[in-house]
Amino acid sequence: MAESVGNKLLNKDVQNYINANLKTDLHSLLLKKSPFPEVSMHEIVQQIKGKQVAERKFPFLLKEGILFPPQLNLEQSSSEKTALYKSGFLKGNKFIDLTSGFGIDAFYLSQNFENVTLIEQNTELLEIVENNWNILGCKAKFVNRKLEDFLDENQEYFDVVYLDPARRDQQKNKVFLLEDLSPDILEIQGKLRAISGQVVVKLSPLIDLKYLVSVLPGITRIDVIALKNDVKEVVVFLSNENTDKIICNCVNLESGEETFTFRFGEEETAESEYSEPEKYIYIPNHSILKAGVFNLISLKFGLKKLHPNSHLYTSTEKIENFPGRILEMESVDSKSIKKKGQFNIIAKNYPLKPEEIKKKYGLKDGGDQYLIFTQSKKGKIILKSV
Repeated sequence: MAESVGNKLLNKDVQNYINANLKTDLHSLLLKKSPFPEVSMHEIVQQIKGKQVAERKFPFLLKEGILFPPQLNLEQSSSEKTALYKSGFLKGNKFIDLTSGFGIDAFYLSQNFENVTLIEQNTELLEIVENNWNILGCKAKFVNRKLEDFLDENQEYFDVVYLDPARRDQQKNKVFLLEDLSPDILEIQGKLRAISGQVVVKLSPLIDLKYLVSVLPGITRIDVIALKNDVKEVVVFLSNENTDKIICNCVNLESGEETFTFRFGEEETAESEYSEPEKYIYIPNHSILKAGVFNLISLKFGLKKLHPNSHLYTSTEKIENFPGRILEMESVDSKSIKKKGQFNIIAKNYPLKPEEIKKKYGLKDGGDQYLIFTQSKKGKIILKSV
C-alpha cells in the first residue's frame, strides 16, 4: 500500500463512509461505484471487513486512524486473547518478531521489552503495521526484509525470538508439517538459536505433538492454547539449555478452567481404571484431547474411564476443578427418548454422528439438557442429563 493510498483511506469523509457502512452487505457494496475517485470500493470494503473482524478478534484496534490489511492477513493473525496470554510469560530487553504479519502477537508480546524489532517481507503490510503502531503509541524498528536475508546478516542477540511461519503453500492450501512451512523451521533452527537463548514458535493446531518432539530438538515447553474450547494454536518454546523434560500446558482461555500441566511422556506410563457410568460424566476440553493425555487425565483426577476410545470419564462424587464439562447423567433406553425433544447431542465412539442421531430420533438441537451417545466396555449406551 503506497503511503498516498493510506492517507486517502484516512481522509475524514472516507472514514465516515466506512463507519456508516459497517452493517451493509459487502457483496452489494462492491457492485457500487466508489463515491471517492481516489479510493476504490475494493479498498473501502477491505477496511470495513477489517473493522468487522477487529470487533470480535482484536477490539483494541477499533480506534480512529487504524488501517486494516487484506482478508488473508486478518485470518492468519492471532486473536487479542491468545496474544495477551502469550505476553504473560515473555520479558527482557530485546525482542524480535521475524514474521510480524499484521502485528497482533508482536504488539502484546513486545509490551515487556525495551527494544522491539519487527521483520516483515510484505511492504504494504509493514506500512499498515507501522501506521497502526504510531496510532497506538508503540515504538519499534520496522524492517522490510525476508527473514532468511535478515538472519544471514544479523549480528544482534535477542532475549526472545518469536515467529509464526506461514501455513499455506504456493497454491494457498493449508499445511502444518514443519518442513512445509515458510520458513522451514528445521532448516533455520540453528540460525535462530544462534541469536537467542529463547525461541518461541507458533504452529498450527493440527500439528501432532509426538511428531513435533521427534523432529525438533531443544523443546522445553509446549502450550496447547484453546479459546472457548476451540484449539487455536500450539506454541513451542526452544532453548539452548539441555533438558530431557518437556513441560506441556493445556490452556482453555475464557472458560474459567485451570490450566492442565504435565510432563511430556507421562501419558505413556499412565493407566486408567474402567467403569460403567456413575453419577457424574466428565468431558475433557479440546486442549486436553489435542494433547492426547487420555489416561493421564483419568489418573490425575481419580476418574474412571468408560471405554478406551470414548474419552469420557465418570465418578460417584463430583470432582471439582476438572478442565472440561461436568454433567450429572443417567443411563436411558432409546425407547424413552421422546420425538421432537430438544437436546444438546454429543456422540463419542459411536457409529452415528449427531446429525444422524437427530434424524433417527426426530430430535431438535439446543436447550439445557444433554444426550450422550457413546460406548462403555459393555457396549453402546445412551446417557441423559438429570
